[in-house]
Amino acid sequence: MAAVLHSAPRIASNEGVLDTLTTALGDKVVAGKEEHGEVVLTIARGEIENALRALRDDHAYQQLMEIAGADYPGRAERFEIVYMLLSLTKNHRIMVKVQAAEDTPVPTVTTLWPVAGWLEREVFDMYGVLFEGNTDLRRILTDYGFEGHPFRKDFPLTGYQELRYSEEEGRVVYEPVELAQDFRSFDFMSPWEGAEYILPGDEKASETPAPPPVNEPKTTESAKDTGAGEKADKKAANGTPADPPAEVVSEKGDADAPEPTEDRPDRAPREGGASDTKPATEVDDDK
Repeated sequence: MAAVLHSAPRIASNEGVLDTLTTALGDKVVAGKEEHGEVVLTIARGEIENALRALRDDHAYQQLMEIAGADYPGRAERFEIVYMLLSLTKNHRIMVKVQAAEDTPVPTVTTLWPVAGWLEREVFDMYGVLFEGNTDLRRILTDYGFEGHPFRKDFPLTGYQELRYSEEEGRVVYEPVELAQDFRSFDFMSPWEGAEYILPGDEKASETPAPPPVNEPKTTESAKDTGAGEKADKKAANGTPADPPAEVVSEKGDADAPEPTEDRPDRAPREGGASDTKPATEVDDDK
């Protein structure tokens, strides 16, 4: 079978990619680095559409694989929007980032890849990042009327609202979150090591009795330990009936056996030579 040849290498190298792209994009690049085997470019927010168009048309990064978000509350521009591009002809991937604040919109890239509409809606839903030019910027993962953005670091773990089914109204209702109990504090101790404090309900078990001895064989030092002795033998003899006398057996056999009877003499044969006795196999017709 002939080998299939393709222009894309099996494993693409990052050698020279960062310098080439940084030089080509010029002032659009804020920072560039190679980290964890990937080329990462940080682009000025207002130039993201132009930079991605140049990467698609001039450097063969044809596909937009994903748009993801990240939140760094300590920064002035707390959000990072990450575009992951794939070159099918080079078999190579790069990451492009922009930074934004809560009230700073990011230009949409739906003009380059229509699939970006869904991806930008997801970032808006989870982080609250605004995308200028997206004509359908609605929530896509959370419910209607959801408050807040769940992937922000300052979003409470319990949320702001809870929903339940109301028997009175016959529908699902939204209510402010009410915790049935305070958050429990966990010590994250291994259960095999045991707690260093007394658990509730174990107060009575604080004084544990000594375990019973094991593997200690029991021995009888005297007859008292077994119940045997002269008194026990006499008591057992008083309650036992006497043995019956032994039977005397004669030389002839058993004493109770009856005396043997004499043999019955045979009758004389009838006339004609027939015997008066009948064979054992014949049946007497007179009976």
